[in-house]
Amino acid sequence: MPNRRPKLSPPPPDADTRRAIAPVVCYPPETLPEPRNLGPATPTGPVTTTLAAPRDAATFRARAGQTIRITSVDGPQVGDLNLWNAHDLTERFYSGKTRALHGTHVTTGDTLWSTLPHLRPMATVTYDSLDWYGIDSYGGAVHDVIGTRCDPYTNALLNSGDQYHYCCHSNLTRALADETGLPLHDAELLVHDVLNVFMCTGFTRDTGQYFMKASPVRPGDTFEFRAEIDLLGALSACPGGDCGAEHSSDTTPCYPLKIEVFDTAHTATHQPPNPNPYDRNHGR
Repeated sequence: MPNRRPKLSPPPPDADTRRAIAPVVCYPPETLPEPRNLGPATPTGPVTTTLAAPRDAATFRARAGQTIRITSVDGPQVGDLNLWNAHDLTERFYSGKTRALHGTHVTTGDTLWSTLPHLRPMATVTYDSLDWYGIDSYGGAVHDVIGTRCDPYTNALLNSGDQYHYCCHSNLTRALADETGLPLHDAELLVHDVLNVFMCTGFTRDTGQYFMKASPVRPGDTFEFRAEIDLLGALSACPGGDCGAEHSSDTTPCYPLKIEVFDTAHTATHQPPNPNPYDRNHGR
Protein backbone atom coordinates (compact mmCIF):
# COMPACT_ATOMS: atom_id res chain seq x y z
CA MET A 1 0.00 0.00 0.00
CA PRO A 2 1.16 3.61 -0.50
CA ASN A 3 3.08 4.40 2.71
CA ARG A 4 2.53 1.45 5.05
CA ARG A 5 5.71 -0.46 4.16
CA PRO A 6 9.29 0.77 3.63
CA LYS A 7 10.03 1.42 -0.02
CA LEU A 8 12.94 -0.63 -1.38
CA SER A 9 12.91 0.59 -4.99
CA PRO A 10 14.35 4.00 -5.90
CA PRO A 11 12.01 6.17 -7.99
CA PRO A 12 12.90 6.49 -11.68
CA PRO A 13 13.71 9.92 -13.13
CA ASP A 14 10.19 10.22 -14.60
CA ALA A 15 8.35 9.15 -11.43
CA ASP A 16 6.39 12.40 -11.14
CA THR A 17 5.36 12.20 -14.80
CA ARG A 18 4.05 8.65 -14.35
CA ARG A 19 2.08 9.67 -11.26
CA ALA A 20 0.58 12.67 -13.05
CA ILE A 21 -1.21 10.56 -15.68
CA ALA A 22 -4.93 11.27 -15.40
CA PRO A 23 -7.21 8.34 -14.46
CA VAL A 24 -10.11 7.06 -16.51
CA VAL A 25 -13.32 5.49 -15.19
CA CYS A 26 -13.14 1.74 -15.81
CA TYR A 27 -16.85 1.17 -16.42
CA PRO A 28 -18.65 4.35 -17.54
CA PRO A 29 -22.30 3.80 -16.54
CA GLU A 30 -23.91 6.12 -19.08
CA THR A 31 -25.31 3.24 -21.17
CA LEU A 32 -27.10 1.64 -18.19
CA PRO A 33 -30.87 2.19 -17.99
CA GLU A 34 -31.97 5.25 -16.05
CA PRO A 35 -33.48 4.29 -12.67
CA ARG A 36 -37.17 4.98 -12.29
CA ASN A 37 -39.77 5.42 -9.56
CA LEU A 38 -37.31 6.82 -7.03
CA GLY A 39 -38.16 8.45 -3.72
CA PRO A 40 -39.75 7.31 -0.44
CA ALA A 41 -42.17 4.49 -1.19
CA THR A 42 -45.81 4.44 -0.10
CA PRO A 43 -47.24 1.01 0.77
CA THR A 44 -50.44 0.08 -1.06
CA GLY A 45 -51.26 -3.02 0.94
CA PRO A 46 -50.13 -5.07 3.92
CA VAL A 47 -46.62 -4.52 5.24
CA THR A 48 -44.57 -7.53 6.35
CA THR A 49 -42.33 -6.49 9.23
CA THR A 50 -39.30 -8.32 10.62
CA LEU A 51 -36.73 -7.28 13.22
CA ALA A 52 -33.06 -8.17 13.01
CA ALA A 53 -32.13 -8.44 16.67
CA PRO A 54 -28.81 -7.04 17.94
CA ARG A 55 -25.90 -9.39 17.10
CA ASP A 56 -28.24 -11.58 15.08
CA ALA A 57 -29.72 -11.73 11.58
CA ALA A 58 -33.20 -12.01 10.09
CA THR A 59 -34.37 -13.16 6.67
CA PHE A 60 -37.06 -11.72 4.43
CA ARG A 61 -38.61 -12.53 1.08
CA ALA A 62 -39.76 -10.03 -1.53
CA ARG A 63 -41.47 -10.50 -4.87
CA ALA A 64 -40.18 -8.69 -7.92
CA GLY A 65 -41.45 -5.12 -7.81
CA GLN A 66 -41.91 -4.96 -4.03
CA THR A 67 -40.03 -2.45 -1.89
CA ILE A 68 -37.82 -3.35 1.07
CA ARG A 69 -37.30 -0.67 3.71
CA ILE A 70 -34.60 -0.96 6.39
CA THR A 71 -35.07 1.39 9.34
CA SER A 72 -32.96 2.33 12.34
CA VAL A 73 -35.30 2.10 15.31
CA ASP A 74 -33.75 2.38 18.78
CA GLY A 75 -30.22 3.69 18.24
CA PRO A 76 -27.40 4.01 15.70
CA GLN A 77 -26.83 0.61 14.13
CA VAL A 78 -25.29 -0.73 10.92
CA GLY A 79 -26.41 -3.85 9.08
CA ASP A 80 -24.79 -6.36 6.73
CA LEU A 81 -27.07 -7.28 3.83
CA ASN A 82 -27.04 -10.41 1.65
CA LEU A 83 -29.39 -10.99 -1.30
CA TRP A 84 -30.15 -14.15 -3.28
CA ASN A 85 -32.43 -15.05 -6.16
CA ALA A 86 -35.30 -16.65 -4.25
CA HIS A 87 -35.43 -19.53 -6.76
CA ASP A 88 -31.68 -20.08 -7.31
CA LEU A 89 -29.37 -19.34 -4.39
CA THR A 90 -26.30 -19.51 -6.63
CA GLU A 91 -27.39 -16.16 -8.10
CA ARG A 92 -26.53 -13.70 -5.38
CA PHE A 93 -25.45 -10.13 -4.77
CA TYR A 94 -22.15 -9.19 -6.45
CA SER A 95 -20.62 -6.41 -4.36
CA GLY A 96 -17.45 -6.24 -6.49
CA LYS A 97 -19.25 -5.50 -9.75
CA THR A 98 -21.67 -3.15 -7.99
CA ARG A 99 -18.61 -1.28 -6.70
CA ALA A 100 -16.98 -1.24 -10.15
CA LEU A 101 -20.12 0.12 -11.82
CA HIS A 102 -21.32 2.61 -9.20
CA GLY A 103 -18.51 3.31 -6.74
CA THR A 104 -17.41 2.29 -3.27
CA HIS A 105 -20.72 3.38 -1.69
CA VAL A 106 -24.26 3.19 -3.04
CA THR A 107 -27.21 5.53 -2.74
CA THR A 108 -30.49 6.49 -4.42
CA GLY A 109 -30.60 5.37 -8.06
CA ASP A 110 -27.79 2.81 -7.85
CA THR A 111 -28.32 -0.82 -8.85
CA LEU A 112 -27.37 -3.89 -6.80
CA TRP A 113 -26.08 -6.43 -9.34
CA SER A 114 -26.05 -10.22 -9.27
CA THR A 115 -23.15 -12.58 -9.81
CA LEU A 116 -21.85 -13.95 -13.09
CA PRO A 117 -23.11 -15.42 -15.35
CA HIS A 118 -26.44 -13.74 -14.55
CA LEU A 119 -25.14 -10.17 -14.02
CA ARG A 120 -28.48 -8.41 -13.93
CA PRO A 121 -30.14 -5.98 -11.53
CA MET A 122 -31.23 -7.69 -8.32
CA ALA A 123 -32.43 -4.49 -6.69
CA THR A 124 -32.44 -0.73 -7.15
CA VAL A 125 -31.84 1.72 -4.29
CA THR A 126 -34.92 3.94 -4.39
CA TYR A 127 -34.48 6.08 -1.27
CA ASP A 128 -31.66 6.83 1.15
CA SER A 129 -32.34 9.22 4.03
CA LEU A 130 -28.57 9.62 4.52
CA ASP A 131 -27.79 10.72 0.97
CA TRP A 132 -27.08 14.20 2.41
CA TYR A 133 -23.89 12.85 4.02
CA GLY A 134 -21.87 12.64 0.81
CA ILE A 135 -18.11 12.18 1.29
CA ASP A 136 -16.63 13.64 4.48
CA SER A 137 -13.21 15.18 5.04
CA TYR A 138 -11.71 11.77 5.90
CA GLY A 139 -13.00 10.24 2.67
CA GLY A 140 -15.79 8.41 4.51
CA ALA A 141 -19.23 7.75 3.05
CA VAL A 142 -22.28 5.64 3.90
CA HIS A 143 -23.58 2.25 2.62
CA ASP A 144 -20.36 0.68 1.40
CA VAL A 145 -19.70 -2.24 -0.93
CA ILE A 146 -16.02 -2.53 -0.01
CA GLY A 147 -16.10 -4.26 3.38
CA THR A 148 -16.72 -7.98 3.10
CA ARG A 149 -18.44 -8.49 6.52
CA CYS A 150 -17.00 -9.17 9.98
CA ASP A 151 -16.30 -12.89 10.29
CA PRO A 152 -15.02 -15.33 12.93
CA TYR A 153 -12.07 -16.46 10.82
CA THR A 154 -10.48 -13.02 10.59
CA ASN A 155 -11.29 -12.47 14.25
CA ALA A 156 -9.48 -15.70 15.16
CA LEU A 157 -6.56 -14.77 12.88
CA LEU A 158 -6.04 -11.39 14.54
CA ASN A 159 -6.87 -12.38 18.13
CA SER A 160 -4.87 -15.51 18.95
CA GLY A 161 -7.56 -17.98 17.91
CA ASP A 162 -10.42 -16.30 19.78
CA GLN A 163 -13.77 -18.02 19.12
CA TYR A 164 -16.47 -15.42 18.52
CA HIS A 165 -19.76 -16.69 17.08
CA TYR A 166 -21.83 -13.53 16.49
CA CYS A 167 -19.93 -11.84 13.67
CA CYS A 168 -22.13 -10.90 10.73
CA HIS A 169 -20.83 -13.87 8.71
CA SER A 170 -22.03 -16.29 11.38
CA ASN A 171 -25.29 -14.41 11.91
CA LEU A 172 -26.07 -14.56 8.18
CA THR A 173 -25.10 -18.24 8.05
CA ARG A 174 -27.48 -19.18 10.88
CA ALA A 175 -30.31 -17.12 9.37
CA LEU A 176 -29.93 -18.67 5.92
CA ALA A 177 -29.74 -22.18 7.35
CA ASP A 178 -32.89 -21.60 9.42
CA GLU A 179 -34.81 -20.13 6.48
CA THR A 180 -33.87 -22.76 3.90
CA GLY A 181 -33.31 -25.88 5.99
CA LEU A 182 -29.79 -26.22 4.60
CA PRO A 183 -27.12 -27.70 6.85
CA LEU A 184 -25.13 -24.94 8.54
CA HIS A 185 -21.92 -25.61 6.61
CA ASP A 186 -23.76 -25.67 3.27
CA ALA A 187 -25.50 -22.41 4.07
CA GLU A 188 -22.18 -20.81 4.97
CA LEU A 189 -20.88 -21.37 1.43
CA LEU A 190 -23.75 -19.24 0.08
CA VAL A 191 -23.08 -16.27 2.36
CA HIS A 192 -21.26 -13.59 0.38
CA ASP A 193 -19.72 -10.14 0.49
CA VAL A 194 -22.28 -7.68 1.76
CA LEU A 195 -23.77 -4.26 1.32
CA ASN A 196 -22.97 -2.50 4.61
CA VAL A 197 -26.20 -0.62 5.22
CA PHE A 198 -25.74 2.60 7.25
CA MET A 199 -22.01 1.88 7.77
CA CYS A 200 -19.62 4.83 7.30
CA THR A 201 -16.32 3.75 5.78
CA GLY A 202 -13.52 4.66 3.42
CA PHE A 203 -9.81 4.21 2.79
CA THR A 204 -7.10 6.09 4.69
CA ARG A 205 -5.36 8.49 2.35
CA ASP A 206 -1.84 7.83 3.64
CA THR A 207 -1.90 4.01 3.79
CA GLY A 208 -4.92 3.01 1.70
CA GLN A 209 -6.37 0.94 4.56
CA TYR A 210 -10.08 0.28 5.01
CA PHE A 211 -11.48 2.32 7.89
CA MET A 212 -14.78 2.69 9.68
CA LYS A 213 -16.16 5.50 11.80
CA ALA A 214 -19.30 6.09 13.84
CA SER A 215 -22.27 5.94 11.51
CA PRO A 216 -24.37 9.10 11.11
CA VAL A 217 -27.54 6.96 11.20
CA ARG A 218 -30.17 7.87 13.78
CA PRO A 219 -33.54 6.31 14.67
CA GLY A 220 -35.97 6.93 11.84
CA ASP A 221 -33.36 6.88 9.08
CA THR A 222 -34.24 4.52 6.23
CA PHE A 223 -32.66 2.75 3.27
CA GLU A 224 -35.12 1.53 0.64
CA PHE A 225 -34.63 -0.66 -2.39
CA ARG A 226 -36.91 -2.26 -4.96
CA ALA A 227 -36.64 -5.98 -5.67
CA GLU A 228 -36.01 -6.32 -9.41
CA ILE A 229 -36.33 -10.12 -9.20
CA ASP A 230 -37.85 -12.39 -6.54
CA LEU A 231 -35.48 -12.08 -3.59
CA LEU A 232 -34.47 -13.90 -0.45
CA GLY A 233 -32.56 -11.52 1.78
CA ALA A 234 -30.80 -11.62 5.12
CA LEU A 235 -29.75 -8.68 7.29
CA SER A 236 -27.38 -8.90 10.24
CA ALA A 237 -27.42 -6.23 12.97
CA CYS A 238 -23.66 -5.95 13.29
CA PRO A 239 -22.09 -6.67 16.70
CA GLY A 240 -20.17 -3.42 16.24
CA GLY A 241 -23.29 -1.28 16.69
CA ASP A 242 -22.54 1.98 14.90
CA CYS A 243 -19.00 0.68 14.16
CA GLY A 244 -17.38 3.70 15.78
CA ALA A 245 -14.87 1.59 17.72
CA GLU A 246 -14.96 -2.15 16.95
CA HIS A 247 -17.07 -4.66 15.07
CA SER A 248 -16.75 -8.05 16.81
CA SER A 249 -17.82 -7.23 20.33
CA ASP A 250 -20.25 -8.26 23.05
CA THR A 251 -19.91 -4.91 24.83
CA THR A 252 -20.54 -2.30 22.13
CA PRO A 253 -24.10 -0.91 22.31
CA CYS A 254 -26.20 -2.60 19.59
CA TYR A 255 -29.77 -2.06 18.43
CA PRO A 256 -32.28 -3.87 16.23
CA LEU A 257 -32.98 -3.00 12.61
CA LYS A 258 -36.51 -3.08 11.20
CA ILE A 259 -37.16 -4.67 7.79
CA GLU A 260 -40.42 -3.95 5.98
CA VAL A 261 -41.58 -5.46 2.67
CA PHE A 262 -44.57 -4.10 0.80
CA ASP A 263 -46.27 -3.44 -2.53
CA THR A 264 -46.33 0.00 -4.11
CA ALA A 265 -48.34 1.47 -6.96
CA HIS A 266 -45.70 0.13 -9.36
CA THR A 267 -45.47 -3.48 -8.11
CA ALA A 268 -48.20 -5.02 -10.29
CA THR A 269 -46.69 -3.74 -13.55
CA HIS A 270 -43.07 -4.51 -12.72
CA GLN A 271 -41.14 -6.56 -15.28
CA PRO A 272 -38.13 -8.48 -13.92
CA PRO A 273 -34.93 -8.11 -15.96
CA ASN A 274 -33.65 -11.00 -18.04
CA PRO A 275 -30.30 -12.63 -17.27
CA ASN A 276 -27.25 -11.13 -18.97
CA PRO A 277 -27.32 -11.50 -22.79
CA TYR A 278 -23.75 -12.79 -23.12
CA ASP A 279 -23.89 -16.17 -24.92
CA ARG A 280 -21.22 -17.83 -22.69
CA ASN A 281 -19.28 -19.02 -25.73
CA HIS A 282 -15.97 -17.81 -24.23
CA GLY A 283 -14.28 -17.96 -27.59
CA ARG A 284 -14.97 -21.66 -28.21
